[in-house]
Amino acid sequence: MKSLLVRGPFRGPTGYDRSVRGFVRELHRQGLLIELHDYPNWGLGRIAPESQDSLFSSLERPLEDVRTALHFCLPTQVARYPGKLNVNFTAFEATRVPVAWVRENRTHDLVIVPTESSRNAWLESGMPAHRVRVCPQGVDSVSFAGEAEPLSLRTENGLDVAGFRTRFLHIAEFTARKNLMGLLRVWMEATSPGDDAVLIIKLGLYDPSSADRFLRQLDLLEERLGKTLADAAPIAFVSGVMGDAEMPCFYRAATHYISLSFGEGWDYPMMEAAASGLKLIAPGHSAYLAYLDASVATMIPSREVPSEDADHLELSELFRGVHWWAPDDDSAAQAIHAAMKGDDVPVASARERVRSEFTWQRAASRLTEILDELESLRAKIPSSAGRRSSKSATTATRPGAQDAPPDPNSS
Repeated sequence: MKSLLVRGPFRGPTGYDRSVRGFVRELHRQGLLIELHDYPNWGLGRIAPESQDSLFSSLERPLEDVRTALHFCLPTQVARYPGKLNVNFTAFEATRVPVAWVRENRTHDLVIVPTESSRNAWLESGMPAHRVRVCPQGVDSVSFAGEAEPLSLRTENGLDVAGFRTRFLHIAEFTARKNLMGLLRVWMEATSPGDDAVLIIKLGLYDPSSADRFLRQLDLLEERLGKTLADAAPIAFVSGVMGDAEMPCFYRAATHYISLSFGEGWDYPMMEAAASGLKLIAPGHSAYLAYLDASVATMIPSREVPSEDADHLELSELFRGVHWWAPDDDSAAQAIHAAMKGDDVPVASARERVRSEFTWQRAASRLTEILDELESLRAKIPSSAGRRSSKSATTATRPGAQDAPPDPNSS
């Protein structure tokens, strides 16, 4: 394969944006010609123009003789290109994918997912096994080498975050799946104001109504617990969108990364935290099992539950009627206590693992291997691409409620 058409978002903070940027940078470095098409109206968060990599705008020009189009988006958002092989790179964070996804991706030539967890969700939903391939993603081990200048942060009451011995970090958009209220609940029950620890939450509030929804849920949480955030160890809330060059400074401000998510397609922040040398606290489910285990991280036991049973107020249509995984609150509290006491010493290094096994070079090589195999196979069966080329290309529209990107900073 000499050239590739890539269509997907790349100007924002979501996991799909990060996938496009990571793969395109490395494929371009390896000499592949890229024709890059932005996905219109993808989400609301945008990296400031001055923080965007100029490489991507330089690739937004047409190429000749491109045989394969690789779409980084939800299956229902793929806009097929006539006369080309159309491949969808996507992920899912529960036990089964939506029925509409299977229906749509049966009209595509291949679906690629980053983990076995996502692959199993497709197979459980009826997708033929030979139509689903696994290609792990990567991490920028140079940028996240743990050498950046730490970001200066303060808690809600003005305390310097750097003054705390144990500094937990969590990065996510405010969505039900990320289980932010679960994390805050555990923090409020496990810590007290006198603890030498702080929780840093980089909160994505990209929908105009999300800030109000967050405050409403926080009020309900405090009412149920009979205590407020002031009754726990301090928290530093950070908002806004950071560029790729700024994120390493953010991880350097922390000592630990923690997630109590109900399900992940990849979780870039966890991977970047590992590469930055942070200690990790992660649920033992979904994508985390692709690159973490008890030897390199504190793994929180989790159980499969119906998504409707989770402690949230609003659930995306994508996750209605499925199961995902609920981390155990008591185990999470114990992990926080162990971290504050300095008892969480891993047997092996998560940093060394991800920096050696999950490079973008390896990810891009695996991707081109999959696409090369597809092109070679279709060359032997020319009528397959011909049948698809007779269809007119569809135009992707602005994602609605059920087609919205899963969330930023993760995939």
